Amino acid sequence: MDSFLSLFDPNQPDDGFDEEQDLQNGNLTASSNSQSGSGSEGEQDVHCNKIVIDFDQEQLPPEPQLGNIEYKLKLINPSKQRFEHLVTQMKWRLREGHGEAIYEIGVSDAGHLHGLNEKDMNASLVTLKQMAHKLGASTSVLRKKFVAGRRSVAEVLVRKIPDDQHNIEVRVAVLGGADAGKSTLLGVLTQGEFDNGRGRARLNMFRHMHEIQSGRTSCISHETLGFDAQGNIINYKYNEMMTAEEISDRSTKLVTFMDLAGHRRYIRTTVQALSGYSPHYAMLVVSAGSGFNSTSKEHLSIARALDMPFFIVITKTDITSPDQTIQDLKNLLTSIGCRKVPFVITNADEVISAGSNQVSGSNIVPIFCVSNVTGAGLNLVTKFLYVLSPGISNAEKERLEQEPCEFHIDEIFRVSEVGTVVGGLLVKGVLTENMPMKIGPLPDGYFHSVTVHTIHRNKAPCRVVRAGQSASLSFTPNQTLPQIRSGMVLLTDSGNPEVEPRGTIFFQAKVSVLFHATAIFVGFQTTVHIGSIRQTAVIRGIMGCGKIGTNDKASVLFQFVGHPEYVRPGMRILFREGTSKGIGFVTQVFPLIDPVT
Repeated sequence: MDSFLSLFDPNQPDDGFDEEQDLQNGNLTASSNSQSGSGSEGEQDVHCNKIVIDFDQEQLPPEPQLGNIEYKLKLINPSKQRFEHLVTQMKWRLREGHGEAIYEIGVSDAGHLHGLNEKDMNASLVTLKQMAHKLGASTSVLRKKFVAGRRSVAEVLVRKIPDDQHNIEVRVAVLGGADAGKSTLLGVLTQGEFDNGRGRARLNMFRHMHEIQSGRTSCISHETLGFDAQGNIINYKYNEMMTAEEISDRSTKLVTFMDLAGHRRYIRTTVQALSGYSPHYAMLVVSAGSGFNSTSKEHLSIARALDMPFFIVITKTDITSPDQTIQDLKNLLTSIGCRKVPFVITNADEVISAGSNQVSGSNIVPIFCVSNVTGAGLNLVTKFLYVLSPGISNAEKERLEQEPCEFHIDEIFRVSEVGTVVGGLLVKGVLTENMPMKIGPLPDGYFHSVTVHTIHRNKAPCRVVRAGQSASLSFTPNQTLPQIRSGMVLLTDSGNPEVEPRGTIFFQAKVSVLFHATAIFVGFQTTVHIGSIRQTAVIRGIMGCGKIGTNDKASVLFQFVGHPEYVRPGMRILFREGTSKGIGFVTQVFPLIDPVT
């Protein structure tokens, strides 16, 4: 990453003209506590202290190497190559400023206010506007100052924060056994280079050293695959080092992969990702060599339990024929308990047919045979991903957006100079910047008032998040935050104490047991997954009978063991303990009234 960022070093000559040598050594001033004079309070350099931009001084601080402030002596008729460099540099400054950058025109890198005559200033502002236009940004002159007679300097705000996401996003969870080749497949799809047969393509997918050493994914890894309007892959169309932000900016269709762990040791993390992030589709990866093993069967059963559409990719076809694996899949998918229609994809026309059937909600399961080494079949997979739709109707989307906000927190980060950042999924409503919210439940079941400060989607800043979209949020600086954990929610602050949300310890659900070796009785402890919630719960009551077994249905009373959670009727529940699994939906909750003692 450092080598990539070094390409955009703002210290390089950047406008095609030699900067005038600063003849004066004025006082350099810097302050970490003062406001920027840019016209917006608190413009903050991400990596260093704030600097004072005060035109009343004859000398500004030297141009900061990092941050969102850029000095330009003049921008007059740059060559095509230099213009592209200037645009790239502006993109760097915008990224450093989370969508905003400040340009000081007529100022040397050393901070001296040389100024420009009217003609040169107008030409420089036109060039700056053209640079911003190429990035989809806007410019506005914040202020001007005359120096040395008729020469002037100008301060310009460049802003690029989209009001809404400009591309269609489809979330795909990648499932399969530990040696199926999931990370390798994602590496080949997103990087455009075939594997060498020894796992080279998967190295960039790993997040921890022990994953690189063992070759096994242990946590959730997010990767993006972008398409333009013609269906061409954006990731490696322009250059070999595109960031996730650049892919998102250039894409009309964005596929977000969640690379999940395949080893049984990490099954809880896998189930939590499927339940919490609510992916639109599951991609089950199966190795032609090892076949459809027990882990793949368990992942398939979880996807079916969550009523999630899925398709299958058979890898390593360059090593062994996939015929036996295809036959095993056909036998399983057409069995009485599954009743699916396997559809082996062999050409582009079948890809279109399979994609349209996925939208209509049929029982067809597309099966692709690929090789990450030779590239066979990969073009069919990418075409299929391009035609996939999120699968939610406009009417349903509009209905969800009309409801109060409900944001499920799945990940928590601590970012330097930003504070606590939470990531998750907006289930309902429309969330905007500076929106008052309630976060909780706390250990006593109550919620705490907070204000959302900034929003990021696909590693890029935005102003709005709509129902069904994942995002990361930061909170207004200097406000008191409670201890935040995964499973908490952010709800719209109604301002009415009589309708304040409450956490719950007890809830009732109508469940169906998918499998249990014997029978489940009152007192049975199990791990419960409800959205981003993952907590141990005890069965305190089974209505109508004293026990339930495989394929039995009953209304069950659960009690959380650890702390209160926010649960509402209608939420899907999945519980598991060892090989035992069950699904259902919440029918009734019992909110806490008095604090837990």
